[in-house]
Amino acid sequence: MLVISCIKQVPDTTQVKIDPVTNTLVREGIPFIVNPYDTHALEESLNLKERYGLRAVALSMGPPNAEATLRKACALGVDEAILLSDRCFGGADTLATSKVLSAAIERLGAEEEVGIVFCGKQTIDGDTAQVGPGIATRLRFTQLTLVDRIESLDLERKVIRVRRKLEGRHEVVEAPLPVMITVVRELNRPRYPTVPMRLVAQETEVKVWDNAVLKLDVETVGLKGSPTWVSKIFSPERDQGEIIGDGVNDPAGTADLLIDKLLSKDMLAI
Repeated sequence: MLVISCIKQVPDTTQVKIDPVTNTLVREGIPFIVNPYDTHALEESLNLKERYGLRAVALSMGPPNAEATLRKACALGVDEAILLSDRCFGGADTLATSKVLSAAIERLGAEEEVGIVFCGKQTIDGDTAQVGPGIATRLRFTQLTLVDRIESLDLERKVIRVRRKLEGRHEVVEAPLPVMITVVRELNRPRYPTVPMRLVAQETEVKVWDNAVLKLDVETVGLKGSPTWVSKIFSPERDQGEIIGDGVNDPAGTADLLIDKLLSKDMLAI
């Protein structure tokens, strides 16, 4: 049985710059990382591989340089890494992205049973949290979102029990396999690759599947298959901060100044 982790290469958002003319991200010289939430998805797939003998596959859609992301997954111990890369996949929104990923999962499932698909709850570049549920909808898998603990997995009954992190409470859910699970950071602590595994990963084959392999209608993937698009991106303008009074030597006077400031901006009701 396969356990698949969908991972994405994203720009390090602490170092992102925006071109003021084109309003697009400046990618030159920007380092890329594995989407942080996806590292927890990958870790859990490896945990299940070790505990239950499942075969772990890492799947990513992106440009050719996203191969580096999958090599990191190989260094951690996945059994197979597949990059979905084709010019016609470029510019995809969440709908088109989930279509390509679903097609790849279906292809894997035709050769070996797929039990669990893991995704991070969202990516730090898009923050939509839509791709995982999109995959579940297309494949008709049960979707279990915001999971922070795998309670149990019964391979004979093909049933999984998980705990979901909700606002102010938790929910324990049991569902039949196959399932798509989106995970939160509290689920686990990602491991670090060993030096020997890093060296092995450099020689490991990362399979590349283009549209000649997946055979999707080019009108339904990439930019052509995306009903939504980004028309503009910009850094929000922030007002410069103001220091009021002397809170060390005159805290009472400073408090009065702050109250007056808030009242003048209609931000405080008395």
